[in-house]
Amino acid sequence: GVVVTAEHTLRRDDDLSVTLPDGSTVPATLAGRDPGADLAALRVDTASAPALTTAEPPAAGSVVLTVGRSPDSGPNATMGIVSAVSGEWRTWRGGRLDHYIRLDLTLYPGSSGGVVVDFDGRAVGIATSVLSRIAGLAIPASNVDRTVDELLARGHVARGYLGLGLQPVELPDHRKGLIVVSLESGGPAAKAGVIIGDVLLSIGGRPAHDTDDLAGVLEANRVGSPVEAEVLRGGESRKLAIVIGERPRRS
Repeated sequence: GVVVTAEHTLRRDDDLSVTLPDGSTVPATLAGRDPGADLAALRVDTASAPALTTAEPPAAGSVVLTVGRSPDSGPNATMGIVSAVSGEWRTWRGGRLDHYIRLDLTLYPGSSGGVVVDFDGRAVGIATSVLSRIAGLAIPASNVDRTVDELLARGHVARGYLGLGLQPVELPDHRKGLIVVSLESGGPAAKAGVIIGDVLLSIGGRPAHDTDDLAGVLEANRVGSPVEAEVLRGGESRKLAIVIGERPRRS
């Protein structure tokens, strides 16, 4: 079976165990972590762990229940409402959530990593206390399904990178861009011919006014794909094709 939890709750990679609904404890192995979305997947040798039906993103004001487990008190639950829901949202850790689902309830110790269910018992997502400084969030069920599939297949989530250090800059004609202040030797941008001092004006057909503008271009499904970048060099515009690389994993 597969058990999903919040990545920040795992203090180590080895000697893991999972307590099942019947109270028994079984050993678990780490399948993979995705700090960006605060998700981790564990493999357990059991067929008794229940699977939940997933729900569509809830509306603000929906009643939800978060279920967790504490080493001291055992199973615990906390009830509240969904206080806000919006569209696609990027976490400060670099992951992208399909929806921003803010919870108005108390996340006790042991609540993070627990399932958030709606009034009908369907899984809204996984509770986390670290992705927002404002309140606890539910990592959407759609993100959980997609991320777990990748963690089981490869042990991590691939994210794109260019090998660039960039800073916003305003040009004399008041256009905005990103000036290249550092360049990774042998990285995707360097291989494409980018040099320090170039000003990135657009990439993938999108204006490059801020580093956040690059986020959509660097999603996992773009790794290995070429993308057209427009740079300004010595007052002249140039088009370069950059093959998006996979961001190196931290050791």
